[in-house]
Amino acid sequence: MKKINNEVIDAIIKDRGVRQNTTRQSLWLFFLVYFAHYVKYELAPFHEEIIDIVQNESNKLICISAFRGSGKSTLVTTASALWSILGIQQKKFVLIICQTKTQAKMHMMSLRSELEDNDLLKSDLGPFQEEMDAEWSASSLVFSNTKARITIASLEQSVRGMRHRQTRPDLIILDDIEDSQSIKTLEGRDKTYNWFTSEIIPLGDLATRIIIVGNLIHEDSMVVRLKNKIEKEEVKGIYREYPLINSHGECLWPGKFPTEESLEEFQNTILNPISWQREYLLKVVPDEYQVVHREWIQYYDELPMNTRSYSCIIMGVDPAISEKTKADCSAIVSGLVVITGGTKTLYILPNIVNERLTTPDLIDRIYAVNLENRKIHSVVKTVVESIAFQEAIVQFLRKYGYTNCEGIKVTEDKRTRLATISHLIKSGNVLFPRTGAELLVTQIVGFGAEKHDDIMDAFTLCTHKFLSLRYSSVIFI
Repeated sequence: MKKINNEVIDAIIKDRGVRQNTTRQSLWLFFLVYFAHYVKYELAPFHEEIIDIVQNESNKLICISAFRGSGKSTLVTTASALWSILGIQQKKFVLIICQTKTQAKMHMMSLRSELEDNDLLKSDLGPFQEEMDAEWSASSLVFSNTKARITIASLEQSVRGMRHRQTRPDLIILDDIEDSQSIKTLEGRDKTYNWFTSEIIPLGDLATRIIIVGNLIHEDSMVVRLKNKIEKEEVKGIYREYPLINSHGECLWPGKFPTEESLEEFQNTILNPISWQREYLLKVVPDEYQVVHREWIQYYDELPMNTRSYSCIIMGVDPAISEKTKADCSAIVSGLVVITGGTKTLYILPNIVNERLTTPDLIDRIYAVNLENRKIHSVVKTVVESIAFQEAIVQFLRKYGYTNCEGIKVTEDKRTRLATISHLIKSGNVLFPRTGAELLVTQIVGFGAEKHDDIMDAFTLCTHKFLSLRYSSVIFI
């Protein structure tokens, strides 16, 4: 923790001029002096680190994930938002976005309370509001002394083109914009991420800073996507993660939880163990209904060099003959069967199809994928889910030379079919390409929550056929 000279502390307490100057220069001192009423326990080093990261103007994109109750919103959304205007940064337009209008209203009430009722803050750095100021409203605060604005909005509100006078937002803070419902499906996660990239990033100017505070509530959430991009250096930014208990088993906030007993007592108040893992340990934990866990997925970088071990390729085809926007997609998943040392492995190929197709278009796609697969191996077995009119596809393919084509009448439910082959995924008997199968993996891991599962259906067709192959039937085709 930062050690502050006793003489400095004494001067800050007694001398208004010293207090004004030092708190304008330092977000840490600003927080300690004017937000002391928020400090119920001795602050931790991670609080100081958050403040240092947020205060550094060279950090244009910041993503902070911290455990529930860590004080991240107090530090970032309340204290730093005010300091960015009242301190040396002299921001002119701070935009804070929350997920719901209720959350936005609560944050606004917190900010207004400090500006209207914090006597020391008003005395040192005010006045903030002129009498009868029409712009001191439910969603905006306009500072009469600095001509700056803080606006709070929710995801439901449009922020496109928002300005304060001639100024675009120069600081944008996103506070917990995701929850368990918004991340439940891929469509929901894509919607949030696309909103961020297409609406929020273009909203600012060259010097605009963006700070995201949230939690790791899904392996494909916006926070996790940004984390991955920052760690891979695909985008320039700062990502920090603060679980209540770190990987060494140490509590990050000993001031609040001084003993193991106090921490255990708190943990016992969290009745849902999944919530404890997600909200406090920042671990992306699968829901109870999850059939395949993310950590089971194993990848390959290249197909085996020994082509003599190649036995055949299996194509799983799940037809859905409709071009309507909300209709299911037809899907094709292919896998190369490789036998080495008595071990049978299915290498999922990256030429996955997931499209809304008419019957002729689907036949064309099957033909094209078949030709592509034959460049790897001459024997391609095609299995098509065969229900009602879909049987006609099998008959058509056979008529035009697809002798290794069979229709499969699926009788088990989707969960059972996936569960039946899940051990092959966990054991590494089914391997996935590092690129080209991302959506397939998402549908497998997220089965039960994801809205669509077409590729997973084609995958289970392919994998069940693989499971049923005997060595003799594979070798003597």
